[in-house]
Order: sequence, then structure tokens, then C-alpha cells
Amino acid sequence: MKVDNPLALRYLLQDDLYLLPADKVAKPAPVAQQPVPDVQKSEEPEESPLPLQTPVVKFNYLGSNNKRFVILVNYHNEEHIAAQHLTALTNILKRLEHEIDDVAILNTHKQAVTMENLVSNLEPKKLLVLGKAAMPVELAMLQLNKPATHNNIKTLYSFSFDEMMDSNDMKKAFWDQMKML
Repeated sequence: MKVDNPLALRYLLQDDLYLLPADKVAKPAPVAQQPVPDVQKSEEPEESPLPLQTPVVKFNYLGSNNKRFVILVNYHNEEHIAAQHLTALTNILKRLEHEIDDVAILNTHKQAVTMENLVSNLEPKKLLVLGKAAMPVELAMLQLNKPATHNNIKTLYSFSFDEMMDSNDMKKAFWDQMKML
């Protein structure tokens, strides 16, 4: 086999076996330095990474929350609250000198509610939880019909309207605590 090009030998044979001692120490020919052209940096601002933001939760509630009084309910088949229960709640609110625009009635079955989101969006001063199913996880320690203060929010956990509608004792217990809230 005859190879005319010495570079081809490098691919066919191992380099160390066929290099001459003079080639091993030979230095490469100097390369003339070429001037590097000045490259101007562009005036574009660097993109700064955007800060991570938690998604803003918008609650769908009934009322205007004028007095920052939030009422949590749980209804599977209703947007906010059943009509007959709304009538009863409206009458209770009137006795306490409140209107439907003073409160925010929030159906927890239709949207996930945490105390953090509730406080950041609605800023409640008073919180009424009607029924165990409507209670946020953070308030699981609340006792039935025992007013409490949680993070400077007056809070009451009581019966749901489904439970109260058939029991005068439950209505009375609820009303007694509502007067104190």
C-alpha cells in the first residue's frame, strides 16, 4: 500500500509509532497575529429574569363585601347559595343591621378557598363558616358555635342552613352566636 499524503497515515496508523524524533519537538510555524476588529456592544438592555408571581385568585361571590364580612357556604347545585337559604340569611343580616352588599357569600364547592387567598383578596374582618364542608383546612381547629379570633379576624363556625332549617335548637344556637359576632 502506497500512501502519498502523510496526513492519511495518521488515520491509518497510530501517531506515536511513526513520528520522527525531530517531528515530536518541532514547533509549529508562527502564525501572524491578525488584529481583532473592535466589536461594539449593542445598547440593548439585558433581559432581567421576571420575578415569579403566584397566580392571582379571583373569587366569585355574592354581595359587595362593603363591611368585609365573608360568609363561606358549600352548595353542590348552586352558584352561590340556595334561594330559600339566601332569604333566611338576608333576614338574619337585616336584624344585625347588615345588607347583602355588606357581605361576600362565597361557595367553597365551586372554588378552592384557602385562608391566604381569602385574606389577600377579600380582607375579611369577620368570617362566618356555615357547615363543616365549607371550612378551609386552616380553620379545622374551630369549634362549633364558639366564636374565635384567627389572624385578627372574628370567626364563627356554625351549622349549615340545610342542618338549621329543620331544627329550632340549631337556629337558636346560631342566632345567639351571630349576635356576638
